[in-house]
Amino acid sequence: MTQLALVIDLNVCVGCHACVTSCKEWNTSGQAGPLVDLSPYGKDPTGTFFNRVQTFEVGENPHTETVHFPKSCLHCEDPPCVPVCPTGASYKRKEDGIVLVDYDKCIGCKYCAWACPYGVREIDEQRKEMTKCTLCVDRIYDEQLPEADRRPACVMACPTNARLFGDVHDPESEVSKAIQERGGYQLMPEWGTRPANHYLPRRKTEVRITVDQLIRADNPLKKDGKLPKPSLDEPSLDDATSW
Repeated sequence: MTQLALVIDLNVCVGCHACVTSCKEWNTSGQAGPLVDLSPYGKDPTGTFFNRVQTFEVGENPHTETVHFPKSCLHCEDPPCVPVCPTGASYKRKEDGIVLVDYDKCIGCKYCAWACPYGVREIDEQRKEMTKCTLCVDRIYDEQLPEADRRPACVMACPTNARLFGDVHDPESEVSKAIQERGGYQLMPEWGTRPANHYLPRRKTEVRITVDQLIRADNPLKKDGKLPKPSLDEPSLDDATSW
């Protein structure tokens, strides 16, 4: 069975929020929209987002690191949000494993949000409906788009290619190979929800710097006496300044 999902590389995510803004732009004008923004330019802006990036520090001073952690619906293979829905609005598609919300059936009771251990469902306060990541289902199957563009908006926007998209049940897919080769892991597997989305761990990279690289090399033209000299009537930099 196909299971579409995201694989996020924490080693190259820079926390730029391009995935957040592109997700909002696509979905607020698509089948899942509109997505409310409340007081966007005020003191306490808020709104509905399918994807958020959490940034925090790990380690102890002075050996600390900044981690950028994107999080959205994980499209669990055993989603706890589905059986608690009293109207059947939350459901998981058999053909591709995507977890969705039928807005026509949603009554905004928030049971699904309480059942989700990851906190990735958000009630749209204006529509009074529960919303979540759809993996841009209205985009990835759109035959009017070039095949290369039939990917979630967040994947298309990421400048560091930190987000991969594909079938995690296909052992030959890009996402499956990334998970296998680079130690991809699920978020909070102890909950037994079997998240489809995976994360690639941060990797330690050894930086080797020699002593001579720490010493600033002087301008070689100065040593040879060939530093360009302007004429007396032309504005010039101080002789001590490197050209």
